Amino acid sequence: MAKAKTTRSGERAGRGGRPGAESAAPAGGRPRDPAIEEAIIRATRKRLATDGYSSMTIGDIVADAGVTRPTLYRRWANKYDLVIDALQYGLRKQREAYPPLDMEQMTPREALVEAVRRLDPRYHNERAMSLHGNFMAEVERAPGLLEQLREHGVRPRCEELLMTLVSLQRRGAVREDVDLDMVVTLCFGSYFADYLRTGRGVPDDFAERIVATVWPALAVDGEARSA
Repeated sequence: MAKAKTTRSGERAGRGGRPGAESAAPAGGRPRDPAIEEAIIRATRKRLATDGYSSMTIGDIVADAGVTRPTLYRRWANKYDLVIDALQYGLRKQREAYPPLDMEQMTPREALVEAVRRLDPRYHNERAMSLHGNFMAEVERAPGLLEQLREHGVRPRCEELLMTLVSLQRRGAVREDVDLDMVVTLCFGSYFADYLRTGRGVPDDFAERIVATVWPALAVDGEARSA
């Protein structure tokens, strides 16, 4: 009989050799209750923020969610798979919370402010900075966690700002010689820099202040004067 793979951290590997696996119970025949799954996901997200991936346990999660281990294992084979679904859940809820971005009804500067506001990792998720920190801390033990966050959280958020800047270039509001990728990096990094410097919640006017700082370097002469 083939032996289960073991990661460097000593955890048994689940689907695809991913870390964090524990033995899975056989699938049950009863219909799944979405409320139970959401309770488990919410408990997982809370434990991720407070304990971190390595320290959180399935026992803590099922206790917090008010379910049993077999109930959890009928849905997820291991801790890693559960955490990936918990991450996806949070990112989906965040996307659903974004208001429509109708650039045709906005001035170029207003459109840029709204796109920069959506960069905030804490948008509709006050624990986001802790989650980012925990995933970065686990990069040696579970590198897939940070890659999932980068692929499904960071990249779409940054690409929305990039596409907004490209659209503003086409409208003649942003200069053609601007390094748009660097603008995205500077704007996104501002949220992390402010959090690390102050530890505070994001100020209500933070996106406006970022744009007020970078707009004179981005806008064509007429747009910069009229803003």
